Amino acid sequence: MNHALRCLAATLALAITLPTLAADKEVKPVRMGCGIMTFDTVPGWGLRPTGESALGATHGAVVIDKAGNVYVSANKGVVVFSPEGRVIQEYLGEKYASLHDMEIRAEGDAEFIYGARNTAAEGIKFNAHTGEIVLKVPFPTESGLNLAKFSPTAITVAPNGDIFLSDGYASNHIFKFDKTGKYLKHFGEKGNDLKQFNTAHGMTLDTRYEPPRLLICDRNHTPKGRLLHYDLEGNFIAEVITGLGMPTSASVQGDYVSVPDLHGRLVILDKSNTIMAVLGHNADPAKRGNFKIPQSEWIEGVFSGTHGSYWDKDGNLYVQDWNMDGRIMKLVRVK
Repeated sequence: MNHALRCLAATLALAITLPTLAADKEVKPVRMGCGIMTFDTVPGWGLRPTGESALGATHGAVVIDKAGNVYVSANKGVVVFSPEGRVIQEYLGEKYASLHDMEIRAEGDAEFIYGARNTAAEGIKFNAHTGEIVLKVPFPTESGLNLAKFSPTAITVAPNGDIFLSDGYASNHIFKFDKTGKYLKHFGEKGNDLKQFNTAHGMTLDTRYEPPRLLICDRNHTPKGRLLHYDLEGNFIAEVITGLGMPTSASVQGDYVSVPDLHGRLVILDKSNTIMAVLGHNADPAKRGNFKIPQSEWIEGVFSGTHGSYWDKDGNLYVQDWNMDGRIMKLVRVK
């Protein structure tokens, strides 16, 4: 049995008889993963004192600022949690709604969040602490393209401030802008060939390599989802790994990358892109990749529609499900 299968077997053995989040039952932490990628869940993290989710429906992302505060995008806006899971701020309303992907970046003395708004057909940039929107990036008509739809699903930022916005739910072009939002170029196209994207759903800056490059989640590639590397000029480098189900996004820390799979699991890869661990695998075909799992049916240590993830400075993971009631989970790294 290889390393990844041993990790998966260990996780399933721990989770198979776990209780749900019913109010009259004590929910205990669940240990998942193996080796250096072993984690314990934190039951109830991010819930309101009443026990209800603070988020509402989620189809988004997670980022963390320098102070350790956790920003989670929901359909209604952005909710900010303390490291302990208490709600400390909320950006609600139309201008923050439906942030499908987020990246956070320190610029001078401030921290800014870049977001891809799929239903609003734009990218945005706002001050993480004040919520002030400082930049909007709509479809670039100067590209000369005549698209029937523009639906950005992912955003990331190069070291020099250039912005990359993936039109993952429509044309599958990836658009490049400078730091002021000026259109520079686009690359990629929809399809199932080696250098095409069949839903370029997630994207981040892969800082595991020098120089950094784009890591792109090709979610619906046939036969199974894959990750790709492109340089910052839009040139294809390599197919990184295949067989990941439906990879939705990617988050890098040091030599490791966490990749949520919409089928209800999270995969961790090392710098050689070998699978180190599989977390939260959902063995129930009816409940994985399923948005309509109410909070009353959540199972500790088992995911359903894994969509976003992020590492904190201590190597802990925060994982968000695509979910009707809004689920965010903290996984504490076991040292």
